[in-house]
Amino acid sequence: MHTVIGGSGFIGTEFVKQLVAAGRKVRIADKRRSSTYPDLWTFADVCDKSSLKSALEGSEVVYNLAAEHNDNVRPRSLYDEVNVVGAQNVCRAAEKASISRIVFTSSVAVYGFARPNVDETAALNPSNDYGRTKMQAEDVYREWLASDIRRSLTIVRPTVVFGPRNRGNVYNLLHQMASGRFVMVGSGGNVKSMAFVENVAGFLAATASLGSGEHLFNYVDKPDLSMRELVTLVRRCLGKPARIGLCIPYGIGYAGGLAADVASAFLKREFPISAVRVKKFCATTQFSAPRIGSTGFRPSVTLREGLERTIDYEFLGGRERDGSLPLFESE
Repeated sequence: MHTVIGGSGFIGTEFVKQLVAAGRKVRIADKRRSSTYPDLWTFADVCDKSSLKSALEGSEVVYNLAAEHNDNVRPRSLYDEVNVVGAQNVCRAAEKASISRIVFTSSVAVYGFARPNVDETAALNPSNDYGRTKMQAEDVYREWLASDIRRSLTIVRPTVVFGPRNRGNVYNLLHQMASGRFVMVGSGGNVKSMAFVENVAGFLAATASLGSGEHLFNYVDKPDLSMRELVTLVRRCLGKPARIGLCIPYGIGYAGGLAADVASAFLKREFPISAVRVKKFCATTQFSAPRIGSTGFRPSVTLREGLERTIDYEFLGGRERDGSLPLFESE
């Protein structure tokens, strides 16, 4: 039995799809019912020890995809309760169920605002609560691993993941371009690493055959693109002229984000712009994943094909052709 904690979410749903297609016996353990695979779902919350205990019984391998990850989580203590204490609860439940294999989806957020193209050997320096608690969760799983040499722990640190039906930052960027409201902040020379959801799920599935010990991987779909290259590519996919359009200096954009933060606090409502989002947009977030090659894994979809599929689904009629399927909210 392959138990996927967080299997009702964006990456989890695609991952379960691939496990089912491969003939694996799958259980989804999530506090939200799976809209796509309701028959495989059982209630489990990483903050609820009793629900985890029953959900993990009979499992051979456990994948933990559950996390608090948005920028605006309140109270902020939820990052620790879900990401760190939740990891502790998963480890205890795994011990009681005699499970010896865990796969944990961490994040490149553990590196913080790192130098370009860092690999898995880089120092960890998270810049927010999400990255900090992911880093701490990794150590929780390493403690579980260290208590029995027969155990296997795989930690996967994906970069920003995108794909159809995800309403995260990549979708917001694509939507701005499709609607003609996109404004380039800064020069556009900053480089972004990205990952298509189908490829991330495929790599998670490939880790099931890894042996005992720790296995640590970044996950990135190459080639990386500068913001200018990304905008040009997206506009071509949309059938629009390959031009950048309006550009504003970073300082003005960041000041606008700060003003939106003040207004948000005063009016008690969220705005699509914030200082954090402007900073993320203009930062180079470029990562290397050299260890993936050693596993023999090859992504099934190129980065360009992933963008084309996403744009077709979201903005060129794909969603209408496929009918009403669930959407996923994430950063």
